[in-house]
Amino acid sequence: MRLFTSVFASFIALAASGAVWAHEFWIDPLSYQVQPGTPIEAKLIVGQEFNGSSYPYRPSQIARFDLVAGDTVTEVKARIGDNPALNMEAPAEGLIVVVHETEDSRLTYTEFAKFEKFVAHKDFEDAIAQHDARGISREKFTESYRRYAKALIGVGDAQGADVPVGMKTEIVALANPYTDDLTQMPVQVLLDGAPRADAQVELFERNAQDEVTVTLHRTDGNGKARVPVKKGHSYLVDAVVAEALPNDDPEQGPVWKTHWAALTFAVPE
Repeated sequence: MRLFTSVFASFIALAASGAVWAHEFWIDPLSYQVQPGTPIEAKLIVGQEFNGSSYPYRPSQIARFDLVAGDTVTEVKARIGDNPALNMEAPAEGLIVVVHETEDSRLTYTEFAKFEKFVAHKDFEDAIAQHDARGISREKFTESYRRYAKALIGVGDAQGADVPVGMKTEIVALANPYTDDLTQMPVQVLLDGAPRADAQVELFERNAQDEVTVTLHRTDGNGKARVPVKKGHSYLVDAVVAEALPNDDPEQGPVWKTHWAALTFAVPE
């Protein structure tokens, strides 16, 4: 319980400082390929540039946590404080898609420059003009945010395909990294189940020495992009969208909401 308290307190401290909102959230498997009958384990990570800190299983912060194997959906079972948050036997052999959706969280901005830096980084700079046109104060306002993460884990023969799982926004892998010979991974970004065209996709590539390279890509008219991949490397694909909430009064609650989609996978040697 001491470990849980310490880790969760650190997570809350990050949230209070605004750091979490500017950081990615992803599912980090301890192994991307396992044998049948072997537990699959994965951490929930908040960080930057594909490096960060894990936080434990806490059901009050989770809207959804499932393992998807074809048409079979299995809810992840864990105990409060478990870290890794996922540690259970795979429901089947093949490609397992780990799905995690957080509950909403909030962040209050008191420095507009931080908001400007964030929207520039995530490529929705028109949010600044919208913010001012709505007459919202730059001095203090609140954001609401929610995370939608997926991870691909190969069990045994790893046969199968990623599919849309019905989240507000998500990234779907259009190839299987454990069975297909890839130099590029085709992905599709969805928003409300529809392709998200001309969206920025951020790719984090980590090699065996834990060195990380970051590149930016864009989706086409069908919400699709092809990101370069290499054997022996692991990947985080990230796409963020912001929406203006109906409320324009910071005193009454959040005025913006961001939705974060993430997909992690590895390409075997």
